[in-house]
Amino acid sequence: MYKRVRDLREDHDLLQKDVAAYLHCSSTAYAHYETGIRNMPVEVLIKLAQFYGVSIDYMVGLTDVKQPYPPAKKIPRG
Repeated sequence: MYKRVRDLREDHDLLQKDVAAYLHCSSTAYAHYETGIRNMPVEVLIKLAQFYGVSIDYMVGLTDVKQPYPPAKKIPRG
């Protein structure tokens, strides 16, 4: 997972401090997420997936398909 997170950042020509600013965390905290020293909270994983436009399954290595899933259809209540 950590390699994909780093690769996504590098593919977008971003620095760790850029992504850290987006996540509202320190550069050190983000660097620890990227290297696996610190576990990445689900909320951070979701934000990164939305930021890069990929699925969480792609980020964690469950698939090689980058596209996120289509939004769920709202079921009318009534």
